[in-house]
Amino acid sequence: MRIGELSRETGVSVASIKYYLREGLLPAGELTSPNQARYGDAHVRRLRLIRALVDVGGLSIAGARDVLAAVDDEGVSLYDALGRAQAAVMTRTEPVDDDATERAGEALAEMVERRGWITSERNPGWRTAVDVLAALERLGGERVAGLLDVYAEAMEAVAPHEVTAVVDSGDRERSVERMVTGIVLGAALITALRGMAEQSVSARRYGSGPAPGTGSG
Repeated sequence: MRIGELSRETGVSVASIKYYLREGLLPAGELTSPNQARYGDAHVRRLRLIRALVDVGGLSIAGARDVLAAVDDEGVSLYDALGRAQAAVMTRTEPVDDDATERAGEALAEMVERRGWITSERNPGWRTAVDVLAALERLGGERVAGLLDVYAEAMEAVAPHEVTAVVDSGDRERSVERMVTGIVLGAALITALRGMAEQSVSARRYGSGPAPGTGSG
């Protein structure tokens, strides 16, 4: 198919397709003439993946490029692909060296040891978790920070199912693709469901909002 057909098939504008080609997110098509190229089903699939990562998952172009490189590189293991996807999702901040950060690091390390997690400070989530806990302390949000084990328990329930759902031992590329999309889109889904659950709890406790099953507020 030509680029116009690819655009119609995926709902992605020709301008965006050309942009993704320039940025290296979308592989080049097969040249049929100096100014024409042909695209196939693999391009349709890749375009849908790009839009899911960027538009739904909220990744930057640089983050999406790194994640897609993990999908394409046969030398990248599932474990390393997981790390790349996590790094793309996690907020990057300049570390603040103060007492709150030190206490946050200690609290996180204690939680990890207490729960027997096999992880370390090299995990992209570690830095983000420390930053969040430290920021909560500076803002007087100790009650939320005190829910660390509650959040951890919830993630312990989710993580095994996510890992199992994305792995396809018979198809390495498909497994990596599922891994990175599961991390990126799973994070967005968790945030969405959290907001819905909080609205539901607030409505039940404080009597505001729609009754269950009557629609959104």
